[in-house]
Amino acid sequence: MAYVITDTCVQCGSCKDECPLELISEANGKYVINAEECVECGTCADICPNDAIHVD
Repeated sequence: MAYVITDTCVQCGSCKDECPLELISEANGKYVINAEECVECGTCADICPNDAIHVD
């Protein structure tokens, strides 16, 4: 199961900068994680200041 970014995201960009595989991108004004390639390292969730990233 991959991580997902929830609606509590404030688009600060912290997760995008920290993803070691560069799997986070911005689409339609929201950040999204490429679920097919996510290796569930948890780096994005650990860095998120709003606790907006969870395992799907």
